[in-house]
Amino acid sequence: MDPLEILENLHKVRPAFQPIISAVKHDISGYEVLGRFQCENGQWVSLGDFFNDSDVPDEYKVEVDQHILHLAITKMLEEKNECSLFINRNAKQLLINSGEDFLQTLKVYEKKGFAMNRIVLEITEHDFDEDFGVLEHLLIYYKTYGIQIAVDHVGAKSSNIDRIRQLKPHILKIDTSIIRQHNQEVFQDIIYSLSVLARRIGAKLSYENIEDNHQLYFAWKHGGHYYQGFYLANPDFDFLSTKSLAVDVGEKVKAFVQLEKSRVEGRLAFTLACEEKIKKLLNQWQGPETADPFIEAVKNSFNEESFRIYICDSNGQQISSNFRKRLQSWEAEKDQYGSHWAFRPYFLENTMHMKTWHKGILSDTYSDIETGEMVRTFSYPLSDQYFLFVDISYSLLLENDYLYFQ
Repeated sequence: MDPLEILENLHKVRPAFQPIISAVKHDISGYEVLGRFQCENGQWVSLGDFFNDSDVPDEYKVEVDQHILHLAITKMLEEKNECSLFINRNAKQLLINSGEDFLQTLKVYEKKGFAMNRIVLEITEHDFDEDFGVLEHLLIYYKTYGIQIAVDHVGAKSSNIDRIRQLKPHILKIDTSIIRQHNQEVFQDIIYSLSVLARRIGAKLSYENIEDNHQLYFAWKHGGHYYQGFYLANPDFDFLSTKSLAVDVGEKVKAFVQLEKSRVEGRLAFTLACEEKIKKLLNQWQGPETADPFIEAVKNSFNEESFRIYICDSNGQQISSNFRKRLQSWEAEKDQYGSHWAFRPYFLENTMHMKTWHKGILSDTYSDIETGEMVRTFSYPLSDQYFLFVDISYSLLLENDYLYFQ
């Protein structure tokens, strides 16, 4: 695509609008503006290659971007559409003329009734490789006018986490293609880290490029405040309504809720079943001196579920051997006696909960240090000072999705 052909034919350049759906109301809350160019054969094509071509002068890109922005805001005003506009810009374009061109355009339309807080300025995480100090000051300056900042393709570079914390954008946009690029455990780790970051800086998560129901489910389950992608709606020259979306997000979410409820019910039933097994044997608990004999009595009750059982005191010190199942046979690993585990996340909090409520706890899934497999641990208070830990095998998790999924 010849850049000069585009510049000389701006009348053939139009904005397309891809709906962005709110997780709160299940309706369209905004539109991402995407450039389109009409070829000689009448076909409309994306301007993505034009904007991503490093050989095209940034001044050319700014001129086309400004043209698209004018058309987009004018259309919103004419049609009295009150949604937000998500605008893509890269750092080099923004920094031309100290970012004043973009701001002055918005000021003109603000006088016509288009509030600046309806603009969401998207920059990619890759832009942080530019002069971040100058870019940061410009974006903070924009924020004083009410302009919202979104960081696109977040998570692509973990080295930028500190810069994102420093900038404190309003929205973190996550490309759901990472679901296809990584296995589920890796994906969940990435999303968990980004979710923690978003909570700490007060940002909302937006999932884009959603292409199927599975990805919509993951966006919903992992704290997505906004959803976007071809599965929901294609870009269009008109402002699509909520009723015209390809799927009914509200109905999809109802199904997701029922699925999650069934999994929670499954975990609760499993936890109660484990509790009942231990309660039947609790009269055999005679204190720390009989820790190993007590596990000898318990292990057969968890022969199908567990691969490791041990007992710790309230300070995290192990007061039993590790009872480890290998090749369907249990053996006592006496060298683990005296090990300390209070440093593990949630250990002390969970033991205090068990001491207070006198109930067992089923952990979240985590990677076992020894086996490297995803497991869970069921723990139960034998008294106020001693706690039984039953590690649930990976094979059982695989057989029961309510255990495998968080």
